[in-house]
Amino acid sequence: MTYAAQRDAHVPHATIDAPKDYLHITHTVKSWLLSTDHKRIGILYLISITGFFFVGAVAAGLLRLSLVVPDGSIFTNDTYNKLFTIHGVVMVWFFMIPSIPATFGNFLLPIMIGAKDLAFPKLNTTSWYVFMTGALFAMLSVLFGGIDTGWTFYAPLSTAFSNTYVSLALVGVIVVGFSSILTGLNFIVTVHTMRAPGMTWFRMPIFVWTMYAVSMIFLLATPVITMALILLVMERTFKIGVFDPALGGDPVLFEHLFWFYSHPAVYIMVLPGMGVISEIVPAFARKKLFGYKFVAYASIGLATITFFVWGHHMFVNGQSDYASVTFSFLSFAVAVPSAVKVYNWTATIHKGTLVLDTPMVYAMGYIGLFVIGGLTGLFLATLSIDEHVHDTYFVVAHFHYIMVGGTVLAFLGGLHYWWPKFTGRMYNEAWGRISAVLMFVGFNVTFAPQFILGYLGMPRRYHVYPAEFQLMNIMSSAGATILAFAYVFPFVYLLYSLWFGKKAPDNPWDAKGLEWMTTSPPPLHNFIKPPVVDFEAYDYAARVPEA
Repeated sequence: MTYAAQRDAHVPHATIDAPKDYLHITHTVKSWLLSTDHKRIGILYLISITGFFFVGAVAAGLLRLSLVVPDGSIFTNDTYNKLFTIHGVVMVWFFMIPSIPATFGNFLLPIMIGAKDLAFPKLNTTSWYVFMTGALFAMLSVLFGGIDTGWTFYAPLSTAFSNTYVSLALVGVIVVGFSSILTGLNFIVTVHTMRAPGMTWFRMPIFVWTMYAVSMIFLLATPVITMALILLVMERTFKIGVFDPALGGDPVLFEHLFWFYSHPAVYIMVLPGMGVISEIVPAFARKKLFGYKFVAYASIGLATITFFVWGHHMFVNGQSDYASVTFSFLSFAVAVPSAVKVYNWTATIHKGTLVLDTPMVYAMGYIGLFVIGGLTGLFLATLSIDEHVHDTYFVVAHFHYIMVGGTVLAFLGGLHYWWPKFTGRMYNEAWGRISAVLMFVGFNVTFAPQFILGYLGMPRRYHVYPAEFQLMNIMSSAGATILAFAYVFPFVYLLYSLWFGKKAPDNPWDAKGLEWMTTSPPPLHNFIKPPVVDFEAYDYAARVPEA
């Protein structure tokens, strides 16, 4: 009988958990802020990025409020520019990029491979402090009056024309990049050196494969954007003439450097979400993941191909036709490993014994949104269509389906799936299902009209628009209201569960994987006894019903 199985649900929580689990082994604020335990650091990241998410979400809500009227009378042009910049900077750099790798990756990766911690625990603590330092700079730029360049910081707007606190925000993003590099390095070394006996490469959960692939992107791509942003700061400060044409520089060079990182960065956000969905689908279909090795290879394939497609962001900037055709072809190639994953999730669900608990409802929503986002990406990879919809709301809708649909729904699906493991508490299942459905509905009502707006020619980043676009904008803003409620709802009932939720069993979903073979919450070093892996990943075969 496991430790958790011996616990009595009627015994007060503090009495039964105090000596063992990571949450209760020490209680002081100092013990959390100086902790080297990967689980506590994962929780610190979770709290941090939740705060940044709400900052970015409030900015988005104000944007949608402004766009309810076509004459831009609610906010000034300057305020509108600062709002969409704050929304983009905070959401991309301080929520979506670190969201799943820094929270779930920190908490789960060592447990999933049977390790007692990451390879470099102190470096892991340092990574969180570096992240928070970068965030401090970015938040100061907001408090001092904001920035108006957009999250891309395109030159020469950011170097020669903007009089806002661009350099302060740039320093924040540069510092955060170092946090990503340190985390990626830690994950790679951990996977190579700390797997439990029997945990071969092809017994690792797909979530670990995606963390490994993302870590490679962190190490290879982040230095490029770091250098580009350092050059931006130097150009603003010392007028060195790298990107500003008035000083002999080339602004297109910045676009190349920026997108060489930022297109792989899309997969920093998407790949971890795919890893989460690959854990949830087999658990709630009660079936082994179809084509496990193909899904694993597809993770590495996506991480590799994505380095060669940055030029599709510059079809209309004057690059040669040969370059555009090449980048178009390579962009279509990205669809192959993406489709492999979707097909394998679908095949896993096929003839499975579906259990539509909250994590699975989120996963189903994720698959639907990701397919729409992926298919519309093919439109943008097509040269002639991209020229028509370039810099319109079609692009806004596409990247929100991929980056928000592909990250936030996976993040919330994973949060509900592993919440019992993180906290030792269960949440209200009915509330969870309602929140997942609300989010799916709110998301589609918000962003589907934007495909039409973009097709009809409404440009993005404008707060004044022709009156004929107002109806679609009102629909989009109404959807954003539903979406806002759907974001707040889980925040409320998950917090409620911390005090009033039922005690979680060790494996509430009857799922496979090492994380479900330890207590909820896990002990300080993850396992009471070091695990030995003598089973395959997603070993649900015995539960597949007869065809």
